[in-house]
Amino acid sequence: MIWGILALTAFAEIAGCFAFWAVWRLGASWLWLIPGILLLAGFASALTLVPLSAAGRVYAGYGGIYVVASFLWLWLVEGQVPDIYDLSGGAIVLVGAGVILGVPR
Repeated sequence: MIWGILALTAFAEIAGCFAFWAVWRLGASWLWLIPGILLLAGFASALTLVPLSAAGRVYAGYGGIYVVASFLWLWLVEGQVPDIYDLSGGAIVLVGAGVILGVPR
């Protein structure tokens, strides 16, 4: 359950931030900011659904999920294949996220 929430959270944050990127860096219409704001609000709200007692621990574990989701975005949306260093770094942070989120407390 935690992993699914964090995966959806990562998608919302990346898509929301990409909407702002599209406006300021790619020249997209300012109307892209509307879904961007909604997605970022959804991202912040979704983090509160993770059933851990400490916000800092949620954010730390989420960081690893975010990194891996960012590489998926890079590949699937931006059309750039992650290189071996991207994949290696993503694997390292995913292991770290697993330790943070998976250890029973």
